[in-house]
Amino acid sequence: MQTFHLDLNAPAFVRDPYPTLAELRGKMPVFYDEVWNKVFFLRYEDISALLRDKRLGRSITHILSRDELGWPPPNLLVRDFDHFQANHMLDNESPKHTRLKGLMLKAFTPARVESLRGKIRSIVNGLIDRAEDVGHMDLLTDYAEPLPVTVIAELLGVPEEDRHLLRPWSASIVKLYELGYSDQQAREANQAVLDFSGYIQTLADECRKKPKDNLITALVEVEEQGQKLTADELVANCILLLNAGHEATVNGTTSGFLALSRNPDQLELAKEAATKGHAEFFKTAVEELLRYDTPLPMFERWVLEDLEYGDIQLDKGQEVALMYASGNRDPSKFPDPDRLNLTRQENYHLTFGLGIHYCIGAPLARLELQTSFQTLLKRLPKVHLTTDNIEYAGGFVIRGHKAMPVEF
Repeated sequence: MQTFHLDLNAPAFVRDPYPTLAELRGKMPVFYDEVWNKVFFLRYEDISALLRDKRLGRSITHILSRDELGWPPPNLLVRDFDHFQANHMLDNESPKHTRLKGLMLKAFTPARVESLRGKIRSIVNGLIDRAEDVGHMDLLTDYAEPLPVTVIAELLGVPEEDRHLLRPWSASIVKLYELGYSDQQAREANQAVLDFSGYIQTLADECRKKPKDNLITALVEVEEQGQKLTADELVANCILLLNAGHEATVNGTTSGFLALSRNPDQLELAKEAATKGHAEFFKTAVEELLRYDTPLPMFERWVLEDLEYGDIQLDKGQEVALMYASGNRDPSKFPDPDRLNLTRQENYHLTFGLGIHYCIGAPLARLELQTSFQTLLKRLPKVHLTTDNIEYAGGFVIRGHKAMPVEF
């Protein structure tokens, strides 16, 4: 296996990773990075296969101890964050993952998501109402961020007066998913987990005493084969819903609009569809935007047992990095992959994952993005960026923007 170091946090790479990923995909689609201590996979075929392979998982400490892995003692700065990680479904494997996901799906149903359609439309229109007479806004802070936070808050049952707390908590927590974070970021993330957990626990206690029509009540009451969520599991999975769904939708909105702005022919196509009320167009268009510039471009897996993948030997306890952003631009899967084509059919992108860890929030994210783009372009057909110099806020793993000023 070839060895190569990919500086994921280099500003130039974060700004436009695709030329580098294309070059690497052609020359060394699998390589070991000594700095990150991970095996990177860049081809669609490999990523798709490994996501479905149950010999890889999101956690490893249920298989090997920290001593066996050669890890230092747990970092006390993130003790509460680690406890949160241990109790949500994303970072667990079967049988715990199966139990948690089964319980969550019984509460987080397609009908519950569909029931939010009218509310999402109302939220989107309200956000545009605030900005319409002003003539300009920051598409990130005034539009992309408030939408998923408000929707998740509505879903969970967070009172309107408390919703301003959610975004800062989420923003602090997700910093720990980047490769390389500071002690200060660790402290802030840990405190955010503590604050968020305490808040959700209070809401859950209220819902136990007086059930309401919200997801927290559903999670309190849900049961399958005598199994219920523990208090810690309920809290952790509510936080996960906010973090995972929120980051994907926010980054999907801003990256999608940036892609449209840099492809005027496709922007005009979308505006025409919005004006004519062609909702079906936006189902296809959103899939292409999610493929073209992946909102969460990399996910990791642990090797749970020694295995041979093709001619690659992967050892138990090793970590692999699956580059969704690269797989989504792989020409062996997507014809003319570097071209934005909003009418692209059979668009089987990797953005929401595959296998047992496929994102349960994908239907909600899709609904938000479809409604968001269609309504924005219908009501503000002259919307455009005021600068093409759009800066990114952090590293590659959570690839979001600092701001996105637009006028209309």
